[in-house]
Formats: sequence, C-alpha cells, structure tokens
Amino acid sequence: MARSVAAKKSVKQAKPPYVLDEQVGFILRQVWQRHSSIFSRDIGTNLTPTQWAALSKLAETGPCSQNQLGRLTAMDVATIKGVIDRLTARGLTETSQDPEDGRRLLVSLTRAGQQLAEKLAPNAIAITRETLAPLDAKERELLMGLLNKLR
Repeated sequence: MARSVAAKKSVKQAKPPYVLDEQVGFILRQVWQRHSSIFSRDIGTNLTPTQWAALSKLAETGPCSQNQLGRLTAMDVATIKGVIDRLTARGLTETSQDPEDGRRLLVSLTRAGQQLAEKLAPNAIAITRETLAPLDAKERELLMGLLNKLR
C-alpha cells in the first residue's frame, strides 16, 4: 500500500488544458476591476466610468448625436441612452434638434457639464497614471500599443 502512494506522488500531474489564470479575458477583467476601483476612489464625484466617458468625449468632440456618441464611447444604444438620461437629469448634458436634420437630436454638455469635465480631467489622468504605475514608461507605451491593436 505504501508503494502505491509513493508511486502516485512521483507521477507528475498533467497541466489542465485550460488554466483560468492564463486566459486573456480573465486577466483583462482583473485589470479592469483594479482600474475601476481606482476610478471610483479618485474621480472626485459620483460618476460611473461610462458617464465619465460620455462627458469627456463630448468635451473633446463637441455636440453629436446620441448614436454617434455611443459609437465613439463603445456603448450600445440602450446603454448610451441611459447614460445620457442620467447626465441630463443631473444637469450635465442637454439635447437639442440638429439644425441639419430635424429628426436627429444632438447631445451637448451644459455649462455645468463642461466645467465638471474640465475640473475632473486631471483626476482622470491621475487614475490612468496609477493604473499603469506598475509599468515603466517603455512598458506603458508597449501595453497601450498592444491594447490598441487588439480593439
């Protein structure tokens, strides 16, 4: 009996074909969770990452259709509608008719939304910096290049 236990211990277990800790999706989710925690702690106001994405993209591009804003921020139609509804309820965005196409609404920042986007931009930059802090400058550049290649 002792011999069979020793024999079993000497047989090296084969590596399973799927190891969760080695999967890109799992690693990306863990990195996102870390980044999201830093974002929630440091953004400085009660905004979600998707709300910040909409605010910052509007600050960057100016007024655009809700559909276009959704594409620019990688949000589906339902998600961007909810985001804009919540931002509008907070007085940060507003909609108006597109002068070139009366059937389309344009989303734009209110004065309060523009001021908030300007005020929070340094926080957002610091959040990115902290997320990438474990990497040196060359690694950060490489990571961002590779991530951009994957999207």
